[in-house]
Amino acid sequence: MTSAPSSTDFNQDAFDAKAFMANLPGLPGVYRFINTQGQLLYVGKAKDLRKRVSSYFQKTGHSPRIAHMVSQIAAAEFTVVRSEAEALLLENNLIKTQAPRYNILFRDDKSYPFLRMSRHRYPRISYYRGAVDKNADYFGPFPNAWAVKESIQILQKVFRLRSCTDNVLSNRSRPCLLHQIHRCSAPCVQEISDEDYGRDVGRALSFLRGGHEEVLSALQADMQKASDQLDFEAAAVYRDQIGALSRVLQQHSMETESVQDCDILAVVGDGQRAVVNLAMVRGGRHLGDRPYFSAAIHGPESDDTLDEALLAFASQHYLDTPPASTLVVNRESAVPALLDWLATGQAKGVRVLHAPQGKRRDWLRLAEDNARLALVRRAQEQGGAEARTRLLAETLGLASDTEDLAELRIECFDISHTSGEATQASCVVYHHHAMQSSDYRRFNIRDITAGDDYAAVRQALTRRYEQAETLPDLVLIDGGKGQLSVAMDVFAGLGHDTGILLGVAKGEGRKVGLERLIFPDGRELALGRDHGALMLIAEIRDEAHRFAISGMRAKRAKARIGSVLDEIEGVGPKRRQRLLARFGGLQGLKKASVDELATVEGVSHGLAEEIYRRLH
Repeated sequence: MTSAPSSTDFNQDAFDAKAFMANLPGLPGVYRFINTQGQLLYVGKAKDLRKRVSSYFQKTGHSPRIAHMVSQIAAAEFTVVRSEAEALLLENNLIKTQAPRYNILFRDDKSYPFLRMSRHRYPRISYYRGAVDKNADYFGPFPNAWAVKESIQILQKVFRLRSCTDNVLSNRSRPCLLHQIHRCSAPCVQEISDEDYGRDVGRALSFLRGGHEEVLSALQADMQKASDQLDFEAAAVYRDQIGALSRVLQQHSMETESVQDCDILAVVGDGQRAVVNLAMVRGGRHLGDRPYFSAAIHGPESDDTLDEALLAFASQHYLDTPPASTLVVNRESAVPALLDWLATGQAKGVRVLHAPQGKRRDWLRLAEDNARLALVRRAQEQGGAEARTRLLAETLGLASDTEDLAELRIECFDISHTSGEATQASCVVYHHHAMQSSDYRRFNIRDITAGDDYAAVRQALTRRYEQAETLPDLVLIDGGKGQLSVAMDVFAGLGHDTGILLGVAKGEGRKVGLERLIFPDGRELALGRDHGALMLIAEIRDEAHRFAISGMRAKRAKARIGSVLDEIEGVGPKRRQRLLARFGGLQGLKKASVDELATVEGVSHGLAEEIYRRLH
């Protein structure tokens, strides 16, 4: 692997594209475009570096976004690798670590949920999200929480497995409601033998792994045997299980081929954005799908743009999530590069199909249809979101160019407390026409007079911006002239432009639509109840308020519960630690019953009753 930079002064006028292309080899590699500030604009891979990079500077008819990107190039670099698969890996690593603005990025900060089967004397089925271990059997991943919960309901209807916690199981004296509605066999009170419960668990595991016909045949054989022995009550139980399982098989169109786990990847684009719709099939059941949108289609428009989007998704998505044993894709031309990438060690042995038959073909068509529908929905949503952002920018005199509008960043601050207790400041962010929850911040306000909102605003803004290298385009301060004046003092002291500040004063009766906007120069603006710009500002302000209140309440609850525990006679440091460790923190402790509290070492039933009473 070799690397060569083209320029180090990042001078856009000095960048010589022809000279750079003259030095490019016709080999596989990765290229990087850099702007005048030294920021990475774009990372790309190529089978042939010379051919690929030259297309940026020789072709015409680029989209406005790509033309805008090319106009910002002040330097370029390239790295030669041994194969296109290596180039894909290097490209993905750079995208992950540096997030270039013009690259395809499939943002998703949610981990996938699993169905968990514990390895207990009476195994429990439960919803699970997080890292898997060897202490249980895990099935999935599932595309969403609904798919997991539906699967749990199926297992309860057909196999009547428990879903209660171990604490509840060990402390029950009579069956719960789930047993009464035939959703649990009540192992907690020995309504079922260990042997029979273990048999049901085995059949549930077989069902989850795709052995539907085997399970159905076994149930039918058991029903016939019970009937022959004149045990009609047991035969009726088996009959109900067979009926429930048959309805599941019919509703979900179970796969009967040898390979029953597969991921279906359907990529479509509309010229502006690509979406990969991922549908998951596990144990022969179609579990649902989820669309993943790229930040934007990147590079010169060509026939392989969607192939690149599919490869980008696979390399990013399967970096942390193992793929199914079979991938079904709708782009035949992407298969060779995808197989090369899989062969590098990411998922050896995975099959890739582009022309599936039977049920898989129907699922692939459905995934493509859903991908197109998702694109239409996103275009409609973004059209409305962009229009609101543009109206706000025009109303306040901010940048309204399409490219700059997409980068418009607004930060909003709010202060929350209860009579001065547990004061917190929140900072929420509006960017790319939407709220960006991953950028939210909270500030615990300390060493101020209780209820002094001005001091809280001063402390929050100072901590947020005293070392900030870049500022947002607009900073909203929830409050009137007093809060805005404090904000102006802070910005002036830090050497920042006070012109980006805007106060949002509540209207009469604190009604939405009656707010007044207060500018640093003293101007006030009342836009009116139905003005779109004011509605967007109110939405951002309300989100800051919600975020501040939720943090303040959690902080207050933590302080109060902690102090209550300290005040209970018989609860010292060790017992307090055991209580918090057993229930996973204060919230779990507050939800625990008296019987559950009494299971903690050193906590008698009487002490458990006192703890429960004091916490409620």
